[in-house]
Amino acid sequence: MNSGSARWRSVRDEMGRRGIKALLVTHLPDVRWLCGFTGSNAALAVMAKNAALFTDGRYTAQAKEETRGARVAIAKKSALKEACALLEESAGHAAFDPGNTTVADLGLMRSAISGSKRRGFFVALDAPLISVLRMVKDADEIALMQKAARLGCRLFEEILPRMQAGATEISVAAELEFLARGLGAEGMSFETIVASGARSALPHGRATLSKLPRKGFVTLDFGVILNGYCSDMTRTVHLGGASREERSAYDAVLEAQEAAVSAVRPGATCGDVDEAARGVLRKAGLARWFTHSTGHGVGLEIHEQPRVAAGHEIRLEPGMVITIEPGIYKTGQFGIRIEDMVAVTEKGARVLTPVTKAWIEL
Repeated sequence: MNSGSARWRSVRDEMGRRGIKALLVTHLPDVRWLCGFTGSNAALAVMAKNAALFTDGRYTAQAKEETRGARVAIAKKSALKEACALLEESAGHAAFDPGNTTVADLGLMRSAISGSKRRGFFVALDAPLISVLRMVKDADEIALMQKAARLGCRLFEEILPRMQAGATEISVAAELEFLARGLGAEGMSFETIVASGARSALPHGRATLSKLPRKGFVTLDFGVILNGYCSDMTRTVHLGGASREERSAYDAVLEAQEAAVSAVRPGATCGDVDEAARGVLRKAGLARWFTHSTGHGVGLEIHEQPRVAAGHEIRLEPGMVITIEPGIYKTGQFGIRIEDMVAVTEKGARVLTPVTKAWIEL
């Protein structure tokens, strides 16, 4: 069975288990994962034995070329409303994902249903359906993500010699993104983070006109999109000579990061992995400066389930791809974060971003 038909089967099996007769899918990454369509306007009506993708005339040829497992319908006016009208003809109710549906869209959906059925026709899912299935990647997805991750590693190696004291953070980000495009990236997974000196203490320090210091840390957090799939990695390097405190802090973050990677295995909870990193930093007296979760899922979106955080009880399964990214952030002084993408395997974990994490002093 190919990945496309396996996905359709998994969705319908889950619909049956939950007693769902019909499902409206509007979140574009979910649409792409299920039927392959990559356009910017789509509503997918899924029934027990058939499905239809509604889009607009801009995508007539593209939809027919890309879509698998569903017939293609080109809407005359509203793709969303026409998908809803089909669902009304086919089922007594339809489920939708409230986490990906605006109030305005819900109003439009209801307006497409006849008055006698309108009130109770659409039922919000109690828990996400497709996004949960997307947590476990198939072999094709992992191969695509490996390519994206390797491109990220290459970018890190190529940007290092170009990082000079006095260069602006924005210029470093721009050069990295230019290189990414030249090497085939469809785009960046998110706005590139280049945070230097005291600004490295900002966990999401977007690149600014601040200049790289003569002495201090520079955190690079970036990712690329290849074939729709995202990569994500962070490396922190040091310009000039470092203090004993800076070097000791880096070693502690690296130990925490590697401890969390080692904790990744089937059956481990996300909370277990988070604690593996947090425990190391606690022992080093640095835990209070670790102010975010240890990681998150990655795939067609840069942030997916599961969340690797304290108390999260989702158990890791082979095929999940997560980030491991502990860090510490001393406001006004410095910050350090080290991040890998990690695929859960049958026996443990495989790091998809193997470029060096050793101390680098430029």
